[in-house]
Amino acid sequence: MKPLRLVVLCPHFEPDMAPTGVVMTRIVHELAARGHQLHVVTSLPWYREHAIDAGWGGKLWRTQQTTWGSITRVHPFPGKSKSNLLRRAVGFLLFSKLVGLCGLRAGGAPRRIDGVLAMSPPLTLGLTGWFIKLIRGGSLVFNIQDVFPDAAIQTGAITNKQIIRLAYWLERASYKRSDAVVLLSEDLRRNISEKVSPATQANLHVIPNFVDTAAIIPGQRMTPYRRELGIDDRLVVMYAGNVGFSQSLGMMIAAAQQLPDIAFVINGDGAARQMLQDQATGIANIHFAPYQPIERLSEVLATGDIHVVPLRAGLASVSVPSKSYSILAASRPVLAAIDEGSEIPKILAESGAGLSVPPDNENAFIEALRTLLNDQKLRESMGVNGRAWVLQHASPAAVAAAYEAIYLNNR
Repeated sequence: MKPLRLVVLCPHFEPDMAPTGVVMTRIVHELAARGHQLHVVTSLPWYREHAIDAGWGGKLWRTQQTTWGSITRVHPFPGKSKSNLLRRAVGFLLFSKLVGLCGLRAGGAPRRIDGVLAMSPPLTLGLTGWFIKLIRGGSLVFNIQDVFPDAAIQTGAITNKQIIRLAYWLERASYKRSDAVVLLSEDLRRNISEKVSPATQANLHVIPNFVDTAAIIPGQRMTPYRRELGIDDRLVVMYAGNVGFSQSLGMMIAAAQQLPDIAFVINGDGAARQMLQDQATGIANIHFAPYQPIERLSEVLATGDIHVVPLRAGLASVSVPSKSYSILAASRPVLAAIDEGSEIPKILAESGAGLSVPPDNENAFIEALRTLLNDQKLRESMGVNGRAWVLQHASPAAVAAAYEAIYLNNR
């Protein structure tokens, strides 16, 4: 088999280890291990503080050669406030334009390539990938991590009707121009199928995100991170991830008030964090902590005795909380508050790795939490079940092989 030559467009890549950065970094390395040549165009590291990391500034872009191809990092035009949608939209457009220009020359333009792998969000990278495909050939595979603009509309982040119409046009145009659209679950595929023509429906593929079971392993609960947070040997209920308006994290605060002997940890950053901290004022058993370096992910997950995966009602068809796979790999039970019948509740029911309750139902959430807190053997068996399920269903090699097959079939 002749090796593939691909240009990869993504918002984050190592060492900028946002969740989507973790995903695309591993996919690239797995494809490289299969003998393919990849040229990544991404952002300068900026995710952690929403500002370009020290030592990376001073240039609009910079390129480094690797054993498997190259990495070009461009200015992300970051903004401190995630709630300023106009500022974020302008930043995405400028970033996508710069990515497109660099993508034309990645790996030595104008040489023909076998394809483009573009990731959304931002949705604008779809048409950027199409533009590169037009000039350099090959197939465009569009990876959708969250369905935009649905999530932004349902959470009230976007209300302007003209902007909504424009966003839906951009979404449909991006899908139509892609040779393959990769979704993370059947829920997301059903969502997209309702928006596109039968011809485009035939190009929809489901490839779940993987979890690195070699890096994320079961660990002892009494971690150094627990000591840093000032928590003793109490049981810890943790949420680790983006602290946004899509997550019903107010239930964590309500639970902390009713369960004062339990430590609650919200680990991460996002647009809703300040609001939640204000709501939690005076509640001594709830702790807020920022994102930790990716090297500490296994330790952070081990710190939690129970992990919470909440998603507001109606959002399971537009987003899959991929953090669930990491929690299962860490051998910890999951309490999901997500639309019934959607991907994560199905996995938990199939694997026996946790409990699920309806979204935004505070009473059901606290009742299920009490069930887990009061039964150590149940927590331990769920942890073992989750690890076993991940090892069987979500390996990085299997995910890379699925992407490879799409390009080979379109060659």
